[in-house]
Amino acid sequence: MWNALRRISLTRWIIISMAVGILIGWAFPESDYPMVARNLKVVSKLFLNLIKCIIVPILVGTLIIGIAGHSDDLKAVGRLAFKSLIYFEVVTTLALAIGLLAVNLTKPGVGVVLPPSADKGKEFAAKTQTTQEMIEHIAPRSFFESAAQNDVLQVVVFTVIFAIALSQVKGKPKETMLNFFEGLSEVMFKFTGLVMLCAPFGIGAAMAVTVGHSGLIVLKNLAMLVLTLYGALVVFCLVVLVPVALWARIPLRKFLRAVKEPALIAFSTTSSDAALPDALKRMTEFGVPKRIVSFVLPTGYSFNLDGSTLYLAIASVFVAQAAGVDMTLGQQLMMMLTLMLTTKGIAAVPRASLVILSGTLASFGLPLEGVAIILGVDELMDMARTTVNLVGNCLASAVMARWEGELKTEDQTVTPVG
Repeated sequence: MWNALRRISLTRWIIISMAVGILIGWAFPESDYPMVARNLKVVSKLFLNLIKCIIVPILVGTLIIGIAGHSDDLKAVGRLAFKSLIYFEVVTTLALAIGLLAVNLTKPGVGVVLPPSADKGKEFAAKTQTTQEMIEHIAPRSFFESAAQNDVLQVVVFTVIFAIALSQVKGKPKETMLNFFEGLSEVMFKFTGLVMLCAPFGIGAAMAVTVGHSGLIVLKNLAMLVLTLYGALVVFCLVVLVPVALWARIPLRKFLRAVKEPALIAFSTTSSDAALPDALKRMTEFGVPKRIVSFVLPTGYSFNLDGSTLYLAIASVFVAQAAGVDMTLGQQLMMMLTLMLTTKGIAAVPRASLVILSGTLASFGLPLEGVAIILGVDELMDMARTTVNLVGNCLASAVMARWEGELKTEDQTVTPVG
């Protein structure tokens, strides 16, 4: 019996806990059994507090390694790195814009009630910042103050500047600092894994509290959230990736045949890393030179997470809607800027999107209870966004090869675009 239970994966435990939480919330509504809801809130809160304490150290460690640890490679490839980073920023910005548009059109969070923090969310909504205040808020007065408050945007700004400064240091001091932050990152990966072992309890409790307070109607909202993401990802592929492929004269049928197998691996395992070796091989066979594909694909995993950035735009506004926050356009754009920065460099983090989403919500004063609710359907969304991440990076390698005039498809065409 014990061995059989140990063979159940964490994902299945999360699904089981979500189902149990729904049943408990339905059987013990908050209006009739306030003590049950109060005790379950404690379990949910413990899990969310553990998630919050991960945010700053894991962001600092991974961002510094991602920027300063690869500075020599960026200098070596020069022009390719510059072109790639411009391409990545344009495409991920479009992904954020599509996600933001989709969630504002469908409003999947309207109807979900997060009672523990709804008042806090409304208080945040009332504090409309001016453009000047938003800009001034970017620069931290103290790293430690920003870290204590989980102000992710300020932490990221400090970390990026620190990483750039570290990349200019030579010799043993740089090596010592990189070793420290690499060690910090590895420890936090393990720390995250340990915290995620508690996820079934935290998610089950949060689901029970939400269903007990809002009723079964919340399931409709979660289904709408999943459908919104899938619809937005389809739109992104049709209006961004396909036109980019046509502009770069990428043979679409051959490209789709090349990425089909790694995309299936990414979809079934929800892991871009699992599909990376096959993707490198397939894109090389497709006609992308090894020097380009070996740079663009791994770099894209840090800087070109199209599916994940689109998902984060939807998920963050979903939580704001559930909290009763009517965010202004300026506030939403500032949140998108934060997401654009925080998605860089942490692709290898387990449940990276969870960490980024939690940090962004904490930074903007939105309730983290929404994260626990979203986690119940996160696996369904993770499959789609991971697949789009992979396909987007495979396309980026082909586009860069064409831009450099080195893409060699069956017709041996090497004419650069532009």
